[in-house]
Amino acid sequence: MKTTEAGREQVAAQLAEATAHALATDLETQPRALLVVSGGSTPLPFFRHLASQRVEWSRVDVTLADERWVAQDHADSNARLVREALLVGPAAAATFHPLTCDEETPEQGAAEVGERIARLPWPASLVVLGMGNDGHTASLFPDSGELGLALCTDEPVVAVRAPSVAQPRITLSASRLHAARRHALHVVGDAKKAVLAQALSGDDVRELPIRAFLTCPLTLYWAP
Repeated sequence: MKTTEAGREQVAAQLAEATAHALATDLETQPRALLVVSGGSTPLPFFRHLASQRVEWSRVDVTLADERWVAQDHADSNARLVREALLVGPAAAATFHPLTCDEETPEQGAAEVGERIARLPWPASLVVLGMGNDGHTASLFPDSGELGLALCTDEPVVAVRAPSVAQPRITLSASRLHAARRHALHVVGDAKKAVLAQALSGDDVRELPIRAFLTCPLTLYWAP
């Protein structure tokens, strides 16, 4: 295994162990615990490691930070990724709550999905965020017309469209993403390290939306 791959596996394993510990800790004092994860390719090794962790998964709810408005069996679906990579083995006992419904557009489906998400056991035990090279996290894109709304609304979810992405999306709002006892940022590669350094050097959230989460306690999991 190449050094870079080994480093990414190690970081993914560390994040999985921390996630399992967070869930187990909260389950000692409450009936259920909520985990919010992100999609994309970066979390795949994290999901694999987490799926084998010893957690009372039957008492865990899992949802996504954001989702493309596609069918749940679509190749681009984050829900499909979670079901295939995370909700296997012991973790199959967890309850998954998707961010899509049968409505044609995210604008039409936001109310239904929002009600579903609001019923979950907040605050989340952990929100695991990712970050794009443009500084977006979840579906809070710098070029989205809905960015301002997603940053300030108290609603659980926001329908999002942006010129930089092909598909309409739905995202947890910033306020809902903040509603967690713990936050982690999982990123890999030197390019994203540079973006994070840029984000830390300024305060314009609309330029780099990840900045909305740099003011709260945030544990960084990074590998080259």
